[in-house]
Amino acid sequence: MHNLRPVGLRIPATASKFPSLRPIDQVQFVGGDMSACRSCGAPLAEATRFCQSCGSSTELRPDVSVSANESPAEVAVISPSGGTGSKAMETNLVGALSYLAGFITGIIFLVLDPYKSNSFVRFHAFQSIFFNVAWIAFWIVWMILSAVLTPLTAGVFGLIALPLMLLFILAGFGLWIFLMYQAYQQKLFRLPIVGKFAAEHAGVRL
Repeated sequence: MHNLRPVGLRIPATASKFPSLRPIDQVQFVGGDMSACRSCGAPLAEATRFCQSCGSSTELRPDVSVSANESPAEVAVISPSGGTGSKAMETNLVGALSYLAGFITGIIFLVLDPYKSNSFVRFHAFQSIFFNVAWIAFWIVWMILSAVLTPLTAGVFGLIALPLMLLFILAGFGLWIFLMYQAYQQKLFRLPIVGKFAAEHAGVRL
């Protein structure tokens, strides 16, 4: 047996007399069906769960993928990138969303990174806040006038106020949708008075 030439195996001279007792980490595998340890590169026997050389587990981890044409020794470990986070929304979408819940969403996008430093988002956020505050103040004044003038006019003002209220509600709703649409189209549409204050606070010149 000592005259046979091994194929694909390099056996140290000290272990040539006892080939069956040689350490497995001293065998360099060149070809065949054996796999290799991912930690130390030592050849692995079939159906083994731990490397005989370093003791590492031979089971695949969840982040390791094996293609159908690759041997286990050629598996690449792909670790998740630490620099990738949730993708930021487009500024036009954020500008439109700043009007969604009035001053609430306006304040949210004024303090939320990275939108708080964007002049386009800041303008629409401030305009949303000022518009919403002005809208609430208008209805407070309107309710006070209705409560005072309706008894004084024997209910006549109440009859006039009802269709006017419906008209104001429709106008306000239409303006709200229009502002969201303008922001989504990446336009800096400025409302009278309110838009001027928004532009000053956002540092935008219109």
